Formats: sequence, C-alpha cells, structure tokens
Amino acid sequence: MNMRNLTAAAFLAGTTMLAATAASANGCPANQMGQNALSNAPTKPVGVTDTVLESIDLAQQMVKLDDHKLRIRRLEIQPGGIVPLHDHADRPALIYIVSGEITEFASDCKTGIVHKAGDSSRDADLKHWWKNMSKKPVALISADILHDAMDMNM
Repeated sequence: MNMRNLTAAAFLAGTTMLAATAASANGCPANQMGQNALSNAPTKPVGVTDTVLESIDLAQQMVKLDDHKLRIRRLEIQPGGIVPLHDHADRPALIYIVSGEITEFASDCKTGIVHKAGDSSRDADLKHWWKNMSKKPVALISADILHDAMDMNM
C-alpha cells in the first residue's frame, strides 16, 4: 500500500471512529443521551470485591501531582451485585470489562448501558452506578487517578 492510500485509510478509520463516538457517548444510544438524575440509585455496594492490584504515588513522579495516585484495581461483581452510585468529577477512570455483562446507569444517559466482555468505559465528569443483572459473575479492571485518600467509593 502506498503512502497516499495509507493516509486515506487512516483518515477513513479516524472519521468512522469519530462518527461512532458522536452517535453515542460511552455506549449511550444517541437518542437516549441527556440528564439522568439517578434518583433512588443505590449508595452501598452489594456482592462486590474490590482489590487494588497496584498504585503509584504521582507526587513522586515527573507529573508531581501531590495527593494523587494512579491505581489499577480488579472488581468482581456477583449476580445481582451493585457498584453503588459514585462521582468521577475528581477521579477519572478507564474501565475494561474482562468477563461477563454488566449494566451501567450514568448521569448523562436516560437508559441503562450494557457493557460486555471486551468493552471499555471512559468515566470522567459523571456520576454513575453499575448492576450485574446476569446469572454469572462479572470481572472489571479499573485504572483511575485517586485524589482523595479517604474516597471509599468504587
């Protein structure tokens, strides 16, 4: 493939990805995007194991972010389990669904968003909660930047 064709292919791939992102935000169908007050959202975890696998004190790194840690965690959510309502205004995260299927209820989507194994979720500047509505356990990997050491939210 010559350079012109490679550039055109890259442009087409980028445009397709941008169009897909515009059609939905983080998996929310375009026609369901909007404010969700999350009234009656659960505030306590149910059937969740949250294990910190590793963390880095970012104050000691080149970025010099005092009171911030980069951490990676594994969450296992049992059938019927709940990751309770929490906020990502000060704790951006990337979530990867390792196995199973889980439903997210987010402040920017009027309906539940189903995430399946192999999916990822970009969680920043939103509130949300998750529920395992399946009959099998779900495993997630979460990488986030933690600012408040007392933040016990999942």
